[in-house]
This record gives sequence, C-alpha cells and structure tokens, in this order.
Amino acid sequence: MTKLTLISHKLCPYVQRAVIALAEKGVPFERIDVDLASKPDWFLKISPLGKTPVLLAGDTAIFESAVILEYLEDTQSPALHPADPLEGAEHRAWIEFGSAILNDIAGLYGAPDEASFTVKVTALRTKFARVEERLARFQAKSSPVRRPESAPMQEPPWFDGERFSLVDAVFGPVFRYFDAFDRIGDFGILSDLPKVAADLTRRQLRRQDQLLSLLTDQPQSAYELASQIWAEQGRRKWAAMHRHLRRNAVGTLAAHLEVLAERGEIERSEDDVVRFRRRC
Repeated sequence: MTKLTLISHKLCPYVQRAVIALAEKGVPFERIDVDLASKPDWFLKISPLGKTPVLLAGDTAIFESAVILEYLEDTQSPALHPADPLEGAEHRAWIEFGSAILNDIAGLYGAPDEASFTVKVTALRTKFARVEERLARFQAKSSPVRRPESAPMQEPPWFDGERFSLVDAVFGPVFRYFDAFDRIGDFGILSDLPKVAADLTRRQLRRQDQLLSLLTDQPQSAYELASQIWAEQGRRKWAAMHRHLRRNAVGTLAAHLEVLAERGEIERSEDDVVRFRRRC
C-alpha cells in the first residue's frame, strides 16, 4: 500500500475536506503541518502554488484539494461520488461551488472596510440561496426520511439524502465557520433559507467537525477556531469585522477579544478598544 502523507495547515478548510474524505474511507495517513507565513523550501518544492493541502503518495506530490479528492476516490473505497456519471458530474460542480463559498468567507472575515464586508455578506447569501434551491429540488423528487411512527418526518441529512458524499466533505468546513459566526451575531446570511440552516443538517455536518478534531488536532470547538483565525492574522487590520462585532457581540466575545489583544495576537487602536467596550 502506498504511504500517504498530508501536508497541511491547521486552519485550512481545504485540508479539512481532504481529512474528512480520508476518515470516511478509513485510510491511514501521516499529517505534517507547515507554517504558511514562513514556508519551508521543501514545501515550496512540492507545492508549486505554495498552498495546502499537498498529498504525498509515496514520493509523488498531489496538490490542490479537488485533485486530491479525485485521487482518493479513484484509489480508495468506499466510493463517495455517485456511480451515475451525470450525478457524479453534478456533485463535482457543487464541490467547485463550495470552494467559491469558502473564498467569500475568507473575504468576509478579512474585509478591509465595512463596504467590503457587506459585499461579501450579500455574495454569501446569494450563493447559499442557490444551495437552498438545489436541496429543495432534490427533496421534492425524493421520499422524506421517516423515523419511527411516533416521531415526525425529517429532511434527509446529507446533500443527496442518506448517503454521505464528497459534497458533504466540502461543505462541512463551510458550516464550521458558521458555528463561529453564530457566536458573534446574526449577519442574515442564512435567513429564510430553512434547508441550508436546518438544525439536522448543521448537526450532521458538525459530526464531521468532531471527527476532524480528533484526527488533526483541530480546535475542539468552532469558538476556538475563531480564536485561532484572529490570532493567525497577527497585525492585520480587522476594522470591518470589529464594527459588526460592536453592534452584535455579547460580553463573552468582548472579553475574549480583549484577552487576544492583551496577548498581542490581534492589534487594534486604543480608540477602537474604547469604542468597542462602549458598544458591547
């Protein structure tokens, strides 16, 4: 059996989708984290784009998460793509769509100003509305999953019903961010999108989050993930997010940000700190 080594970064959602796929297939692998702020030469030699993840299959480097997922699908059981070619193509298209959502999420928490923040909120809401439409179409042509007669009907837990697929592996890290955002406030991104925001779906995706935590030393909660994201930014300005935090944050988050500021893990002007305290 070819030895698999996953070159990763602890906060990378593209790494997380690869880890979820490996875990669902029960494939053993070694994981090596790199510091993307100071990329070692050996990493740049195997990652032409300088990004994670990279999967070493023996001595061969496979880069880009979508390609890694396809390689695992070709070489490892069980299959996580539908057997039907048309359904498989549709799933691959939604995987690309999930990557576009992740790009908008990165733009959201890294927005340089409030206008940029608002643009990303709108972009995310538009994309999730398309996901809602897809889920509605699938569920309209499928029989609802039913519990015992004493329990109410439930919507299918996964993208295509009862069967976990690579689309779910891709959207798991997406929802992981929203677990953190929910602690901050309601930005209206998932408002009036009941199928996307369904408690059942969110819980099922968090099952993958828990599995991911065990396999990759990820934070044990999305709140801890948010802490690491803030710390990871170092001296980067977070003015837009801070404005929204001032409007929506609860005291626990305010206190948490102050601890990060005291540690030097985030940097804000004294004026920002004062106004933040007054608004919370």
